[in-house]
Amino acid sequence: MDVLSTLAGGFAVALTPMNLALVLAGCFFGTLMGALPGIGPINGIAILLPLAYSIGLEPASAIILLAGVYYGAEYGGRISSILLNVPGDAGAIMTTLDGHPMAKRGEGGRALALSAVSSFAGSMGALLLLVIFTPLLTRLAVTFGPAEFVALMVFALCCLASMVGSRPVKTVIGALIGLAMATVGVDSGTGVLRFTFGLTSLFDGIDFLVVVIGMFAISEILLLVEHHYGGGGRLEKVSKSFVKAADLVAVRWTVLRSTLVGFVIGVLPGTGASVASAVAYGTEKRMAGEHNEFGNGDVRGLAAPEAANNAAAVGSMVPMLTLGIPGSGTTAILLGALLLFDVTPGPLLFSQKPDIAWGLIASMFVGNIALLVMNLPLVGIFVRMLSVRQAYLVPVIVMLTFVGIYSIHGASFDLFFMILLGVFGFLLRKLGFSLAPVILGLVLGEVLEDNLRRALSISAGDWGILFNNGVTLTLWILSLAVLVLPLLLGRWRRRQAALKREEAVQG
Repeated sequence: MDVLSTLAGGFAVALTPMNLALVLAGCFFGTLMGALPGIGPINGIAILLPLAYSIGLEPASAIILLAGVYYGAEYGGRISSILLNVPGDAGAIMTTLDGHPMAKRGEGGRALALSAVSSFAGSMGALLLLVIFTPLLTRLAVTFGPAEFVALMVFALCCLASMVGSRPVKTVIGALIGLAMATVGVDSGTGVLRFTFGLTSLFDGIDFLVVVIGMFAISEILLLVEHHYGGGGRLEKVSKSFVKAADLVAVRWTVLRSTLVGFVIGVLPGTGASVASAVAYGTEKRMAGEHNEFGNGDVRGLAAPEAANNAAAVGSMVPMLTLGIPGSGTTAILLGALLLFDVTPGPLLFSQKPDIAWGLIASMFVGNIALLVMNLPLVGIFVRMLSVRQAYLVPVIVMLTFVGIYSIHGASFDLFFMILLGVFGFLLRKLGFSLAPVILGLVLGEVLEDNLRRALSISAGDWGILFNNGVTLTLWILSLAVLVLPLLLGRWRRRQAALKREEAVQG
C-alpha cells in the first residue's frame, strides 16, 4: 500500500499541466531524435539539457522532460532501423535484422505498428516491475561486481555465435573486429597509446556514433547506389499500416520473455539496451528451433529486441535513481542533469525527494501511453518514406548522416573516418558478414576491458576471481552451453537424419 500511495503522489506531480506538457513535448522530440540516423537519445538530451537549465525549470519538471526524450528516442529508433536499415543507436541494431526485411517485402507498416505495440508492452511491463521490485533489484545490482560483469559480457558475446545469420564463424570474426575497435585510444590504466597511428583524433578512441553511422548508413547508401545502377532495389507496395491480431498472438510470449530479460539486464549498471536486445533476440531464436524466419522478417525477431530495449531503458533507471550509478550512456547524462539541479541520486532519493523519484516514474507511464497514441496514427507517414525515389532518398540520408556526425565534435576527421568505415562495412556486407556483431563487439569491448582490469586489480592479478562465486560460475556455464550445445544438437540432428535415410533405404 505504501508503494501505491507514493505512486499516486507521483501521478499528482506528473499530471500537472506543466509537467504533462513537458512529457508530451519530450516524447515527440525524442521520437524525432530517435528516427534521425546518428542522433539518438544521448544527443537529444544533450541538446535540451542547457535549455531546460537556462529557462529555470524545477528539478522534477526538467528530469521529466529529459526522460521523455529518452524513451521517446527508444521508440523512434525503430523507424530508421526498419525503413532504412540504419539504427539510430546501439539498442536498435537488432531491430534491423527482421524489421528491414519486412519493409523490403512491402510490410513496413505492419513492422512499424508491431514494433510500436511491442515497445509499449515492454515499457509498461518493465514499469510495473520497477514499481514492485525496486528494493529487491537494488540489492541484486549491488551484488554484481567487476568479475560478474566480465562473465556477463562473455556470455553476451558467446550468444553472438548463434544469434545472427547462419555463419557463426563470420559472426565471431565480426565480433572480434568490434572488440579490436574498442581497444583504440589511450589505455585508461597505463596511459599508453594503442593503435592510434599518431592521429590525435583517435586518442579518445573511436566514437560509437561514427562507427554505427559509417558502417550502417554509408554502407547502406553504397548498396542503394549499387542496386540503383544494377537495376535492382525496387520497393514493393507497402501494406496497410496496422498491426494484425495474429501477430499479437504470435509474439505474446516473446514480448513477455523479452521484457523480463530487458528489465533485468537494464538494471545492471553499464549494460543497457544493446546487451538486452542482443540477449533477447538470441534467446528467442534458439527457442524457435530450426523452423523459423529469423533474419528474414520473423515477427518474433522484431518484437523481441523492441520489447527488450524499451524494458532495458526503464530498468537502467533503477541503478541511477537508487545507487547513483548510470545504467547506460543515456542515464549517465540524466545523472549529470540531476546533479546539475542539486539533486543527489542514491538510496535516500525516494525518501528525501519523492516528488522527483515517483514523479519521474509516473511520467513514464503517461509518456508511454502518449507515445503509443502518437506513433500508431503516424505509421502511415513513416511508411511513405519507402516510396521516396532513391534519387531523393540517398541525398537526404547523406545530409542527415554528415550533419549528425559533424555536430558531435565539429571535426572533419570524423567525416572522413565515417566514409572509410562505410566502405569497410560495404565490403563486409558484400562478403556475407553481418554488421550487428561488429557494433555489439565495440559496445561490449570497453565494458569488458574496464571490468576485467578492475577484477584483476582487486585480486592482485589472480584470475580465479572470475570463477569464485555462484553467479560467475553460472554465467560461465551458460556461455559454454551457448557455444557447445548448438554443435551437439547439429551433430545429433545429422545423425538422426542419416539413420532415417538408412531406414528408408532398408525399407
